[in-house]
Amino acid sequence: MSERFIEVLGVPFINTTKDQFVARLGEHLNKEDKTFVVTANPEIVLHAYEDKTYRDYLDRATYITADGIGVVKAAGMLGTPLPERVTGFDTFMDLLALANEKSYSVYLLGAKDEVLRKTIAEINRQFPNVVIAGSHHGFFDWSETTIEDEIKEKKPDMVFLALGFPRQEKWIAERMDQFDKGLFMGIGGSFDVLAGEVQRAPEFWQKVHLEWFYRLVKQPSRWRRMLALPIFAGKVLREKRRAKK
Repeated sequence: MSERFIEVLGVPFINTTKDQFVARLGEHLNKEDKTFVVTANPEIVLHAYEDKTYRDYLDRATYITADGIGVVKAAGMLGTPLPERVTGFDTFMDLLALANEKSYSVYLLGAKDEVLRKTIAEINRQFPNVVIAGSHHGFFDWSETTIEDEIKEKKPDMVFLALGFPRQEKWIAERMDQFDKGLFMGIGGSFDVLAGEVQRAPEFWQKVHLEWFYRLVKQPSRWRRMLALPIFAGKVLREKRRAKK
């Protein structure tokens, strides 16, 4: 495995900082490379560990970043440290800033109609030079080709999917071969955050690595998803013990 990648439970994470990563993506955009980005937290890593079909989707990704302090800590426990989190929301915002600078076009897929409209309005406000090539809410018939037909016609520079995992990775992996260019990236609930529908944890909570706890307090319904964290930690510990034998 290249030194550029660090493996956690079989998932190869790019060994990079956020700023370095965005600069690398900028190079791909400049060359009009097709690029598939996954931002993976412990829940996604655990799902890939347990579900071969989903793991196959991740295997098609160009880059997988550590979106979650749990992944960073796991890499350190395994003796192959990662420098920092590279979150989907922060990368999304930096890419919008780059799109604003370069007048790139973007396509937005996901969320409810109302949230999508607010997201577009916020992008227009914060990044007025970004070209909105098109958009579609996240509730659609999987077999319909309307969305991919529009993307093929408009040829946006970036396509952001806020469908949540595993749908967003499945959509990209199954359709990417149809497109000539573009950066395709799953960003989970980032439209909701940008639209102001969901409040991101304040900076203090992020700095002390308790963003996950803040989100749980604000959205108690997430408790079932949080059960993945101790399971993930247990598998990492077993992997560490196995490596020492």
